[in-house]
Amino acid sequence: MLSSTYRRGLLVVSATIVAGLLLAGCSQAEAGTTESSTEPTASGTHSVEHARGTTVVPDDPQRIVVLEPVQLDTAVALGKTPVGAAVASNVAGVPAYLGVDGVEAVGTVPEPDLEAIAALKPDLILGTEARHSKLYAQLEAIAPTVFMATQADPWQENVELIGEALGEVDETKKLLAGYNDRCAEIADEFTVDGKTANLLRPRDETTMSLYGPVSFAGSAIECVGLTIPDQDWQDGLQADISPENITDAKADYLFVVTSDVNDTSTIPAAITQNLGEFPSVTLVDTSYWVSGVGPKGGALVLDDLEKFLEAQQ
Repeated sequence: MLSSTYRRGLLVVSATIVAGLLLAGCSQAEAGTTESSTEPTASGTHSVEHARGTTVVPDDPQRIVVLEPVQLDTAVALGKTPVGAAVASNVAGVPAYLGVDGVEAVGTVPEPDLEAIAALKPDLILGTEARHSKLYAQLEAIAPTVFMATQADPWQENVELIGEALGEVDETKKLLAGYNDRCAEIADEFTVDGKTANLLRPRDETTMSLYGPVSFAGSAIECVGLTIPDQDWQDGLQADISPENITDAKADYLFVVTSDVNDTSTIPAAITQNLGEFPSVTLVDTSYWVSGVGPKGGALVLDDLEKFLEAQQ
């Protein structure tokens, strides 16, 4: 729940922005189409259809703020480093695997900081209807805003929308084609018919999550030829289990996400106490297996899978 101080901050930001709009003589956007009070830095604009309708955005945005990991990863992959990003709660700041500097944290993914966003004077904001719906009007008053429907949608479809918003449709298609071609190459190189794999994320002492075939990393596991065992997937993405039900995670290969792949103590006790049920346990980096959704994170997940499969030969 937002604190009273935070709510007052939002009201101050909104009131200031609205006053500026009135003084500038801005007219209300046509129904179904939103336009921003911020002048685009690019010489042209284009329209993008998204979860909130149609928004006119700069062809070549220069000051981008993103509120989702997939938007951050994709923007960096397209050579457009955002000036600001909401950060995931399970990583410290902007993920190191992206290799970029100068991206200012603007709150967390579930709770972006409107004052910090406005201070960056963005010319484009990317967010998600499922998470940020209540903030849309305030964000749109700051800069043209494009919303994905939900972070649970197939990640490649979200990447396509992001690429459209950034004016990089052709380059986005190349990135995704390269990812999918590499998946196919790995699948052709290694014989994994009938082999199963699970991806497990420890959350706290009582809960762990398994990731399904339509999740980001889960789809990578299956695209190289491995099979994820059936579960009762929530939204098609994940299934939560308790330590007492750890055998629900059984598979030929078990990947466990961690912040330090060299620290075996991060393997949950429920697994180490039942190693006879798990013939293969491998730690993988949470910053790109779970948090780093997008072309750059995807390439690193495929790197890990390729190295792992090579070691199995």
